[in-house]
Amino acid sequence: MNGSMNSKVDTYLIDGCGRCPLGGTPACKVNNWQKELKKLRQIVLDCGLTEELKWGVPCYTFRNNNVVIVSALKEYCVLSFFKGILLNDAMGILQKPGENTQADRLIRFTNFHEITEMEPALKTYIYEAIEVEKAGLKVNYEKNPEPLPEEFQNALDENPELRNAFEALTPGRQRGYILHISQPKQSKTRISRIEKCMPLIFNGKGLNDR
Repeated sequence: MNGSMNSKVDTYLIDGCGRCPLGGTPACKVNNWQKELKKLRQIVLDCGLTEELKWGVPCYTFRNNNVVIVSALKEYCVLSFFKGILLNDAMGILQKPGENTQADRLIRFTNFHEITEMEPALKTYIYEAIEVEKAGLKVNYEKNPEPLPEEFQNALDENPELRNAFEALTPGRQRGYILHISQPKQSKTRISRIEKCMPLIFNGKGLNDR
């Protein structure tokens, strides 16, 4: 059974994620991958997942559980599996977004032909990811040696794009953010610091790289 299209994703394909000033302009990275993103969208919907827009990007769910994300970066577009570490990866095509990533795994694409050629394999991986959700499998996360403030942990749990970007940072940059966000005693101040740090994290920068 095919999933149904969500009009919010149509907007994403036109205007991008809205996280930077380039959204809705010809310079938006989504414009580089229109054909590829639409093909990935069709493949995922063929597998019967529910299409939503979360964190500004197309997110596909099964029984309200996040399964995969389709998104564009500057040099490639990706199909990202939330619990990719639990997949068999028989073809060896899954990659870690960052050195410290624990659960997420992604497949990068740089042209339309790659996607069409891999379509049967991609569907196999997506169906396997659905079976992971049906079985209620969970990822056993290792604790970060530097304890994360609760507010920052919540932000990373709720926003996998932010988590991927944070985990792609060097350990030193990660520690800098954790210490900076941990300092205030009031929760609302910590949340405010998280919001101010997010653009830097998304750009792969540390606190002192401005």
